Amino acid sequence: MSFLENYQQKGELLKVYTYPHPVLSKKSLPVTNFDERLKKLAQDMLYTMYKAPGIGLAAPQIGENIRMFVIDVEFERKKISRPRIDNPELIEVSYHLSNFHPRVFINPKITRGPELVKCKEGCLSLPGVYEEVERAATVTVEYHDLDGNLCELSAEELLAICIQHENDHLDGVVIIDHLSFLKKNFHKKKLIKRQKLTAAQNGRYLDGNNECNDDDEDDEDENENAAAEGGGNERKI
Repeated sequence: MSFLENYQQKGELLKVYTYPHPVLSKKSLPVTNFDERLKKLAQDMLYTMYKAPGIGLAAPQIGENIRMFVIDVEFERKKISRPRIDNPELIEVSYHLSNFHPRVFINPKITRGPELVKCKEGCLSLPGVYEEVERAATVTVEYHDLDGNLCELSAEELLAICIQHENDHLDGVVIIDHLSFLKKNFHKKKLIKRQKLTAAQNGRYLDGNNECNDDDEDDEDENENAAAEGGGNERKI
């Protein structure tokens, strides 16, 4: 069984760093060792991405300063509500994931098409932020797979958007860097305030590190409400 088939069973949930952590502003270094550690990291990144949930995750977001990201823009997530076995008066909520198409991009080099589109984007490292960003409508990307083989892919629509978003992370760029000074400053203050509030609620000293929490009901509701308001176009990448 390949790692792309068993990431759900053997993946490890990684810490996802949030803005303004300095790891998100660093330019990543090329991957030179295509070893088992790299495969394990990609497996854990996919596991973390699906759990979040998101459709993309770049290595800098989990504290690894290398040029690699994972993507799946096709998987489906269904919310299931059922009475608890031990107490039928309480409702238990779970999520069923299906239709997986995971992709791993290492040392990507992107050629952008001439046509531009605008799409509202979210990001696992910028909780609560959904903003319209202008991107190329199509891209061609050269990259290495986990065995070091050189590959090429042409992409359009959501996959093209996601590739550009994740590639930005490798260059230390996040979505608010595409905004005007006023909008960026607004979101920056909001994110810092949210970070301080989270630290205070958890009773710990603010050190710039936030963990990805699969059980954060407030974030879950916020994500679903944002997607509903935008017709399902806002996706966390």
